[in-house]
Amino acid sequence: MASVVQFRVHPVKVPLLRPFTTAVRSADTLETVLLELVDDGGCTGWGEAPISRVTGVSTAQVLAAAEEMLAPLVLGTKTGAFRETARDIAASAAPAAARMAADCALHDVAAAAAGLPLAQFLVRSYPGLSGGTGQHVGSGRLLTDMTLSVDEAPALAAAARGYADTGFRCLKVKLSADGDPVGRLLAVRNAVGPGIALRVDANQAYTAKEAIAAIRGMEAAGVGLELVEQPVPAGDLAALAEVRSRVTTPIMADESVWDRSDLDALLACGSADLVNVKLAKAGGLYPAIELVLRARAAGLGVLVGCMLESTVGIGSAAALAAAAGLNGTFPGSSGQDLDGGLWLREPAVTGGPAYAGAEILLPDLPGLGIRGLAAQVASRS
Repeated sequence: MASVVQFRVHPVKVPLLRPFTTAVRSADTLETVLLELVDDGGCTGWGEAPISRVTGVSTAQVLAAAEEMLAPLVLGTKTGAFRETARDIAASAAPAAARMAADCALHDVAAAAAGLPLAQFLVRSYPGLSGGTGQHVGSGRLLTDMTLSVDEAPALAAAARGYADTGFRCLKVKLSADGDPVGRLLAVRNAVGPGIALRVDANQAYTAKEAIAAIRGMEAAGVGLELVEQPVPAGDLAALAEVRSRVTTPIMADESVWDRSDLDALLACGSADLVNVKLAKAGGLYPAIELVLRARAAGLGVLVGCMLESTVGIGSAAALAAAAGLNGTFPGSSGQDLDGGLWLREPAVTGGPAYAGAEILLPDLPGLGIRGLAAQVASRS
């Protein structure tokens, strides 16, 4: 049985194609930390810790956590007995984003050592994840939505039309507290027609009263929203429940749910119809799988999302969605929320998952199939 013998961290910065703007931040560069594990058989595994105000960590904090807390847990792990180490990572005091990197790299190297694509490895390792169907998941294609940054109606309409013309069938529109949300979404709907699914993400921008007025206005105008994501502050589950009870559009929680205790509190309050599970919030695949199973058992819709991150993190998230069969259920059937890597001007790694328009392609190779850092990224690291 192979053992993990190398633990390498790679601080990375990659320029974006265009600014990424939400209600809480604007970025023109991806800052992230990639983690590479190597076992004594030569197999590698990759994970990612995205850096931002949203994940709440700096590169320095991730590097310190990796060296002081995570490397001692992971080095020496037998890849065939990875779950015990995954539990230890989940229980550590490291920030969630740092735990994500270590957990995902561990799953990836274990999958590579087993000779299985990561999605297929997850099905085998977590029997309940595939919904009890016993489905065989290997390589695959998953749809993703595409995010439209906060902007005025004409710019949103033009961007939406461009994405629809290139094959995206689901668009997520970011909103801030200022401006006319109904006018902006009407402009988008008029630009793309009725065949494109539209989602709204307010990133906590509204009070309950403001959110109800905005969503009802969109409903009355016939915008035809698929869902509204996190319209109110994360910690105010009562406000989220109030919004849900007073509109007909499904409400999805994002920032409100990071871990199992958050999900249990959300369920107790009846605050949402759906939940967006992100590896950087949960701390990797092991805890994210627990969230998916718990949410699904409680009747919540589940979407797998991402931060602004490279195809390293996107690949692990896409493998989770594929293994859980979420690409065949609402809202994942319209597209997972995994467009973060499409904002990068250049790839961070060679090999591995890739985008083809609105699709994420998972290679039929062991693990994620990542070969190494991209040359231009390595030269700057």
